[in-house]
Amino acid sequence: MAHLSFFEKPGCAGNARQRALLEAAGHTLERRNLLAEPWTREALLAFLAPLPPAQWFNRSAPRIKSGELDPDALDAEAALALLLAEPLLIRRPLLRREDGATLVGFDTAAVDAFVGLPDAPAGRLEACVSASGHCATPEP
Repeated sequence: MAHLSFFEKPGCAGNARQRALLEAAGHTLERRNLLAEPWTREALLAFLAPLPPAQWFNRSAPRIKSGELDPDALDAEAALALLLAEPLLIRRPLLRREDGATLVGFDTAAVDAFVGLPDAPAGRLEACVSASGHCATPEP
């Protein structure tokens, strides 16, 4: 079993569901507040660099859902500047194993390959929603 740094939005129902799956699989988590983390360009790119910039974004963020911001139209520099200025836009969770390997988001097949996640439902479990379809906690 792995020990992971788990960067989340506190109070997010989606992150709670993801944590529960990881813990049920026997993994231990160091929970980190994604919104309060003192992100630097280098620290954030350690997670994001392997992905295209459009995949760096939390598609449930209010500015994206409203159409105010289109991640598909941004280059890497513009995307990184936005994420550093507004961490709520960062796709979550961010996962880091003790060996330094990282993963962005919670596609169950990718998480299974990353640390092992037997008996998890298939697909992406990234939404932060309540029964009403909105984030379970107010946005900062």
